[in-house]
Amino acid sequence: MSKGKSIKVNIESNNSVLSSMYREYFLDYASYVILERAVPAITDGLKPVQRRILHAMKEMDDGRFHKVANIIGQTMQYHPHGDAAIGDALVHLGQKNLLIETQGNWGDLRTGDSAAAPRYIEARLSKFALDVAFNPQTTDWQLSYDGRKQEPIHLPMKFPLLLAQGVEGIAVGLSTKILPHNFNELIEASIKVLQEKRFKLYPDFETGGLIDVSEYNAGARGGRVKVRARMEQVDKKTIAVRDLPYGVTTTSLIDSILKANDKGKIKIKQVTDNTAQELEILIHLGSGVSPEITMDALYAFTNCEVSISPNACVIVDEKPEFLSVEEILRRSTYKTRDYLKWELEIKRGELEEKWHNASLEKIFIENRIYREIEECESFEEVIEVIDEGLRRFVATPSDPGGKSDKRLKLKRDITEEDIVRLTEIRIKRISKFNKFKHDELIAKTIEELDEVNHHLAHLTDFTIAYFENLLKKYGEGRERKTEIAEFDTIKVKQVVATNAKLYVDRKNGFIGTGLKKEEFVCDCSDIDDIIIFRRDGVMSVHRIDDKVFVGKNIIHVDVWKKGDERTTYNMMYVSGKDGRTRAKRFHVKSITREKEYSLGKGDKNNKVHYFTANPNGEAEVVKVQLSPNCKAKKKVFDFDFGELAIKGRGAAGNIVTKYPVRKVTQLEVGKSTLGALKLWMDEASGRINTMERGNFLGAFDTGDQILVIYSDGSYEVNDVDMNAKYEAGKVVWIGKFDPDQPISALYYDGEKGYTLVKRFEIETSTLDQKFDFLTDHRSTKLYYATADERPVVEYSYKAKNKKQVGILDFADFIDVKGWKALGNKLMDYKVLSVNPVHKEKETSDKKEKKDAGSSKKVSKSEGKSDKKVNPGDVIDFDIDNGQTELF
Repeated sequence: MSKGKSIKVNIESNNSVLSSMYREYFLDYASYVILERAVPAITDGLKPVQRRILHAMKEMDDGRFHKVANIIGQTMQYHPHGDAAIGDALVHLGQKNLLIETQGNWGDLRTGDSAAAPRYIEARLSKFALDVAFNPQTTDWQLSYDGRKQEPIHLPMKFPLLLAQGVEGIAVGLSTKILPHNFNELIEASIKVLQEKRFKLYPDFETGGLIDVSEYNAGARGGRVKVRARMEQVDKKTIAVRDLPYGVTTTSLIDSILKANDKGKIKIKQVTDNTAQELEILIHLGSGVSPEITMDALYAFTNCEVSISPNACVIVDEKPEFLSVEEILRRSTYKTRDYLKWELEIKRGELEEKWHNASLEKIFIENRIYREIEECESFEEVIEVIDEGLRRFVATPSDPGGKSDKRLKLKRDITEEDIVRLTEIRIKRISKFNKFKHDELIAKTIEELDEVNHHLAHLTDFTIAYFENLLKKYGEGRERKTEIAEFDTIKVKQVVATNAKLYVDRKNGFIGTGLKKEEFVCDCSDIDDIIIFRRDGVMSVHRIDDKVFVGKNIIHVDVWKKGDERTTYNMMYVSGKDGRTRAKRFHVKSITREKEYSLGKGDKNNKVHYFTANPNGEAEVVKVQLSPNCKAKKKVFDFDFGELAIKGRGAAGNIVTKYPVRKVTQLEVGKSTLGALKLWMDEASGRINTMERGNFLGAFDTGDQILVIYSDGSYEVNDVDMNAKYEAGKVVWIGKFDPDQPISALYYDGEKGYTLVKRFEIETSTLDQKFDFLTDHRSTKLYYATADERPVVEYSYKAKNKKQVGILDFADFIDVKGWKALGNKLMDYKVLSVNPVHKEKETSDKKEKKDAGSSKKVSKSEGKSDKKVNPGDVIDFDIDNGQTELF
């Protein structure tokens, strides 16, 4: 072989060796990171550093607090990665408030503040940890990294700790993220596992907030949860954040709010952090900014809502596995049962040994076998004599005897150690031997042994009792903090702040937000789509920008909403192909951006005579004037767009005339041809919708308004806004506003000290403003209010220790008065409950004609009155048999 070939072979050989070494070393490193650092074991739910911290604290445990610096130093005997890693893990464990009791400044999960230095803070194991995590008899041990100490391979954890604390870790090639769950719910679910019942587990966070678990997928890969801050509207200009989403701090939340404000997504004046013992972040709004839409925008554009993707990866038999939280709980529950069985078996062995030794001692002393060794000359002879003496009174597995043998039956053979133990009994103890007390000891031992055997025979019941005891002992104060809710989908385009202004240069064919010297069109957001119609009958949709060329001779420009089925375009144009004038009505529900669409037959020389955009499908009447030189007999006539059907945007339209058109002018604005819009209010989210979700509000036509009556004794009138969102919990009645229909109210006047009835019509004209129709005394309370036609209610009250019921017909009781009037006195007592007296069911045709509002009872009672009673009738009840007081 030549020298060149030899060098080439050596290089290839070395490369192969290096590749093999890199492969092996990388796999070793990856395995180490996965098994020894990042991913918890399913057996005890702990990472190695956490397990070593708890083991070190158990060795130090004397019931008192220890400096964290000292705990870190003790843990370094077992953990080879330094004090910083141990300190961080210890603080993280302490903040979970489960296994470790803390003292000093341990930081704040809500604000993100870090803990004080280890030399200033202290910790000790909690009573819960001592109960569930330690038992040296059921622990498997291994040598520590330097071979000087013994450390546990796993702690004998008798609780689903992994799911209670949650965990997050990133290894080589995989990661794990298990969300924390509620302490009490985990125990209850473990009991259901043992009872072979179905159960569901959902995350629960120390920071509270709201969670949507509809896509949780039991915590397995591919699942997702959405978590929201809990917000409330303090007043028209202030929103308060009361709880945080999981993993979000007050600092990161405020930063995300300010960032969204800087980008123009939301409009706020100021953010104030008042967090102390209770969390409070106040968001101050400017004048004219809707708090309802701002709250939705906060969820859409800030960390007020975050999406979390769990990924339950755990170590099972030295290998990573991806499981669901329900499977993790099952395995943990069965492992707890195994540990309890192991402990019972150990206890049974100890009790059997105790009974064995006590029985031998009793026989040795009572039968004076100790006297038989007085003549023995050697220790071996002593052992032999005692052994022979004992065998006269006991039977063993190697010497069972016959059926008639009355000797005491031992469970194991007598060993030399047993005999040596007897020789070590002192004479003083023999002389003071109390047969009665010794028999009591043996009897008690047998009783305990029977109890242990019973538990082993009914191991599942014993395990259930164990979990029930944990729940009773440690469950108080660990109730669920995160509310489970279903979030409505927030459409970004509906809630983004109008952070831009749209302008148009009709002559030169430009639109955009930067054309500030041109014609102003409307306020919009920087993510809106803009629809443009030109004089040549061409339409296009463009993403908004500073300056966009869309074609000259623009006749209409506006913000376009995808899927809009209400906005109707009415157009009259002359065809460049045959010269005929046509009229059409159409929607634009879907398009391709930046593409031009011809609204006629595709002719290039079309010309639009008349065009309107109608948000609720209105159809107007126009006057058409023909050219005076044409041959038509009638040169001026009216045309009603309402006679046209709504077709696709590409339809040619109906022929209006074959003669040249000089001018088209609008005579009158028509009403909607789409029919009244039926609206509902979602009881969960308070959002107005057309999807039949929640309470039916009525059918709304152009110009109709919504009346809302609140439980605090106020009302407001609003225009129909599909982006509107009401505080559903505070709404007493909501429906279509009829200025001729009075509001009927039953309330307690705190200043007068009695219950009043009033009826009044809306006299105010200001929209979107609340007006109080009750007195502002702090004890004033609204019992019932409605804008329904002729309401009748059944009410109950307590008088002379008896519960009484009456019927109130508002129209018969009082006439309509001014909205500031107090009304007429009903009685001196407070009302306990109010229930509408339901009339006969109306036919569906009648219901369609009647625009019914939605009345929500203030009382919690859902009972319906089927009694035939007249207004003013009173029925006596025993107060003990009546309904629970509601107000």
